[in-house]
Amino acid sequence: MIPMKTDDHGRSPGVPLAVVGPSRPRSAAPWATLVATFFGAGRMRPGPGSWGSAATVLLWWLLSHWLIPSSQPYAAILLAILVTAIGIPAATRVARASGLKDPQFVVIDEVAGQLITLIAVPISWKTLLAGFILFRGFDIVKPPPVRQLEHLPEGFGIVLDDVAAGLYALIVMQALLHFGVLSR
Repeated sequence: MIPMKTDDHGRSPGVPLAVVGPSRPRSAAPWATLVATFFGAGRMRPGPGSWGSAATVLLWWLLSHWLIPSSQPYAAILLAILVTAIGIPAATRVARASGLKDPQFVVIDEVAGQLITLIAVPISWKTLLAGFILFRGFDIVKPPPVRQLEHLPEGFGIVLDDVAAGLYALIVMQALLHFGVLSR
């Protein structure tokens, strides 16, 4: 048998790449879908962003029981950085595959923003609920420059606007703790 000559994509010369149309949607790499939807939380209805945030709060509450209190702020920072770093390429791949600029089922951005909100926040039902409400509020309202960050390309725009919303929520949360509105 004579071996066939192929190009870098494994195609015979002169054969075009397959066109993916509406009848045959592309799918993202399984790891990207798993990360971008935060293990399927983004598929829940209604309000997938709220489900992603709620799952993050619940997981942070569970994880915090395994951490000594003095290490919790560092763990939250490290996790937020890790989620952001992995979330940007995952969100990019899933957005490209779906053909949508910012698919609602991509919630890894909410995970990053919610983690940022909870940095150096003592663990109690009141502080976790307040952090959830603050982050969701800033994520929905998108005060400047949060909304402008959505215009960044692909995963950067998907994730970084929620990172900024998380920073706003973190500032308000720390002010509430500092002034005793929420107890430590």
